[in-house]
Amino acid sequence: MSDERELKPATLLAHGGRRPEDDGGDVAPPLHPSTNYARDEAYSLINPAGSYSRDANPTYLPVERMLARLEGGEEALLFGSGMAATAAVVQALKPGDHIVGLKVMYWGIRGWLIDFCADWGLGLDLADAADPQSLAQAIQPGRTKLVWIESPCNPTWDVVDIVDAARIAHQAGARLAVDSTVATPVHTRPIELGADMVMHSATKSLNGHGDAVAGLLVTARKDAFWDRVHANRANGGAVLGPFETWLLHRGLRTLHLRVDRSSANALAIARHFHDHPKLTAVLYPGLESHPGHAIAKRQMQGGYGAMMSLRVKAAPGGADATALGAAALGVAARCKLIVRATSLGGTESLIEHRASVEGPTSPIPADLLRLSIGIEDKDDLIADLEQALAAA
Repeated sequence: MSDERELKPATLLAHGGRRPEDDGGDVAPPLHPSTNYARDEAYSLINPAGSYSRDANPTYLPVERMLARLEGGEEALLFGSGMAATAAVVQALKPGDHIVGLKVMYWGIRGWLIDFCADWGLGLDLADAADPQSLAQAIQPGRTKLVWIESPCNPTWDVVDIVDAARIAHQAGARLAVDSTVATPVHTRPIELGADMVMHSATKSLNGHGDAVAGLLVTARKDAFWDRVHANRANGGAVLGPFETWLLHRGLRTLHLRVDRSSANALAIARHFHDHPKLTAVLYPGLESHPGHAIAKRQMQGGYGAMMSLRVKAAPGGADATALGAAALGVAARCKLIVRATSLGGTESLIEHRASVEGPTSPIPADLLRLSIGIEDKDDLIADLEQALAAA
């Protein structure tokens, strides 16, 4: 892309972060399936990026450059999944180091951290995202090396102040990593707020079409720690396939349009169902009633994301966890347009009962339904939820 001036994110994304002349004139980004690369007569690599696709496939390069630029970081690395990206960071720590995470965050990472840290000899404490003091209290100065947060937090959508989290982490000599999967770089750029690293499950909004599993890390700076992360990707084989990379690149070209539409839909739906008689709460940081709205307004631009949760009232005569779960599951079962499925960030809207998905150890309330709002007409989505709630 032209370096004559700083392009707006929507323009950068629409062009895929590249020029046709960068790839022999192809207007659409090309796909390079080769696993290895030849050398010339002097035994120098013809492709200077590397000799083996596990760490240097040309399909990666424009995507990584664009995403680093989009996030305001120095370098980006693609991974086979968001979990693989997370693991590469945690495995760059040393036995005896300490991590601070969140009690409520993506359950796959939370569960993996609990198990892995115990086996790897790492300390782990989980803070309450809704309590500004909890993060600071969980820090162990001199031992804490990584603070891992989300904002907004999945699936209660508590909002963590990234500037404050960076200050707390850096005062203790730790790095701040932000899982920004939900916010996307369209709404939040954590590195500009002080984060050292940003992770995305690129399976979600970045790809946006539910057809590729991928992960991404962006670093604010290249240093020895980042070198270890890079080595973990290569040595562990935690790379993304070239076809999945191509699908991700294709999806990214419409990211701005999709996120703008889904966020606008989510805000309209949240406002419509706020104070609905069949609900006890609508959890969405775009609502002024949300406890984290002021922080979200300060650190999110152009919208508040596509994710929200509804807390469903139990039927008359039952208010225990079983009754609440049954009421919530009943609403999900009656949805006709919104799809009952896990994941988020696609073009279609999804609904799921998080407590059922996470199992008996889940900290998520039984009455909570998580929604990923898509790009459909908002009135159709509202009508579907209204009819599903009518019989609750």
